[in-house]
Amino acid sequence: MENITENVRSQMRKGVLEYCILSILAKEDAYPSSIITRLKEANMIVVEGTIYPLLIRQKNQGLLSYRWEESPQGPPRKYYTITDKGRDMLEQMDQAWKELVETIDGIRK
Repeated sequence: MENITENVRSQMRKGVLEYCILSILAKEDAYPSSIITRLKEANMIVVEGTIYPLLIRQKNQGLLSYRWEESPQGPPRKYYTITDKGRDMLEQMDQAWKELVETIDGIRK
């Protein structure tokens, strides 16, 4: 039962990662390692190889932009920023999330 439960959790997490990335970047610009750290701190277990394709896809969709900044510890870092289109998408995701939670709560009662 434990493996099935962990698999279900993993699938659910994957489904909300893009939402989480936009939520993190709505608060402040960040580079990929710090985004991964924030996700791990929130118990959204993430592998680095998962996050990069999502960031690229969101950038290609116009939801994010990025800039390079010098780093005191090594090479320059790519900082991602949420765009106006990304903020609009986040608002839509917030609404969809609220509706989903209400629907599930209604089913469970």
